Formats: sequence, C-alpha cells, structure tokens
Amino acid sequence: MAKSLIEELPRIVSEGRREAAQILERLSSGTQIGLQTNELVLPSKDVSGLFKGSSPQIPNAFNMAGGTGEWMNRLIYGDNLLAMQALLAGDAQTGLPSLRGKVDLIYIDPPFDSKADYRTKISLPGTDIQQKPTVIEQFAYADTWEQGSVSYLRMLYPRLTVMRELLSNNGSIYIHIDWHIGHYVKAIADEIFGKENFVNEIIWHYQAGTAPSYGFAKKHDVILFYAKRLKENTFNAIRLMVKDESIYPYTDENGRKYRMSGNNNATRYYADEGRKADDVWTWLDRKENNIVQVFHALPEFLDYSTQKPEKLLERIIKASSNEGDLVCDFFGGSGTTAAVAERLGRRWITCDIGKPASLVMRKRFIDQEVKPFLYQSIGDYQKEAFRNNKRYKHVGDLSQVVLGLYGALPFTPEQTNDRNFGYIKGTRTLVMVDSPNRLTTAATIRRAVEAKASLLGGDWEKVVVLGWNFAFDISSAIQKYQDSNVEVLVIPPDLLDKLAKKGYKKLIDDKSVRFSSLQYLVAKPLVVKQQGEQDEIDVELENYVLLSPDNIPLDDKDKEKLQKVLERDPLSLIEYWSIDPDYDGVTFRSTWQDYRENVENDNDPLHCVYKTRLRVAHKDQRRVCIKAVDVFGFESQVVESV
Repeated sequence: MAKSLIEELPRIVSEGRREAAQILERLSSGTQIGLQTNELVLPSKDVSGLFKGSSPQIPNAFNMAGGTGEWMNRLIYGDNLLAMQALLAGDAQTGLPSLRGKVDLIYIDPPFDSKADYRTKISLPGTDIQQKPTVIEQFAYADTWEQGSVSYLRMLYPRLTVMRELLSNNGSIYIHIDWHIGHYVKAIADEIFGKENFVNEIIWHYQAGTAPSYGFAKKHDVILFYAKRLKENTFNAIRLMVKDESIYPYTDENGRKYRMSGNNNATRYYADEGRKADDVWTWLDRKENNIVQVFHALPEFLDYSTQKPEKLLERIIKASSNEGDLVCDFFGGSGTTAAVAERLGRRWITCDIGKPASLVMRKRFIDQEVKPFLYQSIGDYQKEAFRNNKRYKHVGDLSQVVLGLYGALPFTPEQTNDRNFGYIKGTRTLVMVDSPNRLTTAATIRRAVEAKASLLGGDWEKVVVLGWNFAFDISSAIQKYQDSNVEVLVIPPDLLDKLAKKGYKKLIDDKSVRFSSLQYLVAKPLVVKQQGEQDEIDVELENYVLLSPDNIPLDDKDKEKLQKVLERDPLSLIEYWSIDPDYDGVTFRSTWQDYRENVENDNDPLHCVYKTRLRVAHKDQRRVCIKAVDVFGFESQVVESV
C-alpha cells in the first residue's frame, strides 16, 4: 500500500536537506556553475524602421553588484536551482560577486497543478499550432510531477533552502500557492525558514473560480510570507483607501472625516489616510485597492496562463523592499515581478526554465523600456541536472541509444572510455552525441574537431555532432569550423517520448527517427553609406530556413500546418530579431529590436518588420551581428563585416 503524504514528509525533508547540503558543499569546494551571457539588451524597439543614435556605453562592459561598478538586472533562462547556485557563486565574467545574503525580497509562484497542459499556443499567419515543451522542460516537469505531490515537494525543498541562503538578514520571501498543496508547503517552509519567522498567510480572493456541485467555489490563493529574521525584516505598512466612509462619523475644522478608537477614544483615525492592509486581499474593495485576475481587456494582458496582476506584486514589493533593493523571482513566468520591480525603482533578477516564458519576458521588458539588462543561460548547460535525473542514471546509456538510432556503432571500453562517441561502420566518420540537458556550444564543436584529429590515432574524415539544445552562437561556431568537415544535426525533441512508447528495437526496425539540420538566418548584403561623422547602414532579412518541422515538438497535424507556413511565408516564424552594429565577437549588444506584437511600426501582430536603417558613429571597419529568435525559441545569428 502506498504511503500517505504525511508518511512521506520525513523522507522528503531528509532527502531535501541532503541535496541542499551537497549543493552548498560543492560551492564551498570551488565547484561552480557559471552563467553564459546570450545578450546584453539595450531596449530600443523599432517604431519607424529607423534607429537613430549610437550604442550606449555600459560601465566596465557589464556590471558589478557593489563597489564602483553599475548594477545590471538579469533574465536567466534555465533550471532555477542551477541559476541560484550560479548567483551564490558569483559571475566572474560580468563582475557579479556572490549574492549570498544580498537578496532583499523573493517572490515565487511555482506551478502547483500537476494536470496543467504545458503546451504553448503559437499564432501564425492563417493558422494556430500547439508547441509541446522542449526536452529540457519535459525533464523538469516530469521531475516535478512524476509522483504527484511527493515529487513537487522534493523539487521545492532544496530550492527553498538555497533561496534562504540568498536572502539578506532583513529579507523576506513570499511563496504563492493554492489549495492543491499549500498546507504541505507550509510544513516544509516552517522547517526551512523557521516557524518563528512565519509572518502571514495572505489570502488573495479573486473574482473567478470553479463552483462544484458538492461544495463552495474555490476563489482564492494563499501566499506564505516568511522573514529571514523576524522583526529585522523590511516592512512598510500598506494603506488602502477606505471603501465606506460612513464609519468615520466626525469632521474636523478642515473638513476631514475621522473616527475615534483605542482606550478612552484617544486615538484619531482619518478616512483620507486609509486603513492598514490586513492579510486578506480582495477584489471586492475600493477600485484603487482591488487586485483582480488578469483578463484580456486589461492593458497588462499577455495571454500567459499563469500571469499574475501587477497590483498584486506592487503591494508585495512596496511592503517588503525599498528603492534600490534587490528583488528576485525564480519562477519568472510572464515577468510580472521584474516588470513591477523595475517600475518601482528596485533591482531585479528573474529566471524561468520555459523557452516561451523567456521570450515573453524579454519582449515585455523591451516594451516597458526598462534599463539595460542581461539575458543569460546556464553555462555548460544542465550537466548536473541531467546527471541527477532518475530516468537515465548514466548519460552514456542514452548516448548509446542515440548512436544506434543514427546508425552508428559504439566504441569498446578498450578503445575509449568516452561513451558519447561512436562511428559509422565501413567509413571514417566519427559520431558524437551530446547530453539532452546541455547546450551544444562552440566548445562542443571544438571538442568534436579535436577528437576527429586525435581519437584512436585520428585519421577521421568527418565528424557528426548530434545535439538536443543549441547555444545562441552555434551557427557562428559551425561557420568557424566549416573547413574541418564537421556536421551538426538535431536529435528529434520527441525521441524520449518515442522511446517510452515504442521502445528502442521498434524504433530501429521502423527507421522512424530522423536527424535534421539546424535552422539558419539569411540576410541581404549590408548597404553602408557614410554621412559625415555617421554611418548609415541598411539591414534587411532575406530568408529564414527551418530545414525540418521534425526539429519541433509538435503533433503530426501541426507539423503539416508548419510546413505550409514555411513554404509560403518563412520569415513569419521570426518572433524577435535584434542588431548589434558594432559586434566585438564576444558579447552581443542588442541596440535595436523588433518583434511580433510590436504594432507601433506596422500594425501587424503576426510579423516583424524585416528591414531597418541604423545611423551610428562612423568607423572604418566594423562587424554587424544580426540575431533572430523564432517562435519556438531557436536562435540564429549572422555576422557581416563592413
């Protein structure tokens, strides 16, 4: 008989403690996870097809979180447990010291519905399609819900522990949950933060909710509020406008309404000063105080399923932080926490493992014209996350499966102990399989080329790299090594599903697994004119090539729809594109952007504009880098020398 959740709690706690201790021990031993900067975003969205001005100069190229440097906010794509470890360790590349004890406020809204459909609706000209989660997301969601609430609490425990390490002594954390799991989260949060540091159970009462025939309608969420150290925590009382002034029966000489209270009615309360907010936040209040669910008629609506209202985050951020404080959200979603933190003059870091969330957030921040921020991912992506995955205990085991499906043979242990390499029988073709929870990067390509020259004496004619997830600069890396006879192919993102349903032998027999080439971007030759001390550069996209819909986690009917769009309107797949007019070959500085839903330039929410003119300070030589992200989150870039 299966154990109840109450019986499982001691094991959840002990395993969570052990995992958190191992994480902190690795950090203290010098084993660190780094952050890779994909883009330095200098918000400047297109409004007329013309960009005027020059690239802003960022002090010290990036930032420092103290000293004389300038802080820069961060949007991080990837597993939040790894992102938080990187923040605890510090980021030497961008001058970020360890943030241990430096975070003033954390708000998290972790997914709490095990039956949620994590597919993403994508609207394209003439059709809609449903994208399934990426391989990285599939692993994350499966780990979170494989055993229902037990898996969820196991996921949450070490993350809350690391968040406690990040909090400053006057910091606070708000954990947003609902009836599915809230009382169990309260139990483990008491264990981690200390029951004595529990501040409030906040009830957010909203307007919509299910009403079963057998009970009352479910119309509230719970937000658990903990301090790092109770009574040392920052707290600013929130005052709300009074809904009913009839309870203020007196009027003073200035016409202000008030009431008396306290011992002998000694305390005077004025209606225009409002009342102190309590721990029940309701939409049935005065309009200025209402916190309503986000719906399509609101200006802030982003069509993101778990989007939370800005007023909710505004109340939390105002109450538990001051201007200049650092606010973090490690389940970023639609980016509401960061957007409100920016507006209220706070610094911020937000993170999400979902590609759709990262796309939504980046566009939202640019649209809001936030200060320059870094878009980053986990360096050497997700190696540890995959190593700890229970489905495939050994990366090598899965690599052997992929090798077989590609038609390659593995080497024997006597030939090499690296199980990620194999070869095509009867040829001099070497095959390398990358991990599903690691980004295939320029370093991966370099490693493959080096193996081609050295493995078993070298003399290989060609090397094929099979990857799952690719770094933003992979196209440039392939171009760099184009004379080395290296081919990079995409492993089908639904391969793990197929293995689970059909099994390895069936897939070998029916030969249904196809490996396809990467997508790439084509730009027209740059047109450059010198106008006095300025260069006028015309940049225009010509084509976007997605060689096979099999790259995308779609159902068969949606693959057919996508193929038709590719044939008639391939550039419509571009979700976002940006330009660095003075690319240094290391850091992409996005100084001009356009994206779908930006209708200020063309009134077309399903297309970007594909041509722009840049006016920048004259240089005799420069490199212009053009980066595009498609609707599925795949990134491509083109570099042109002038």
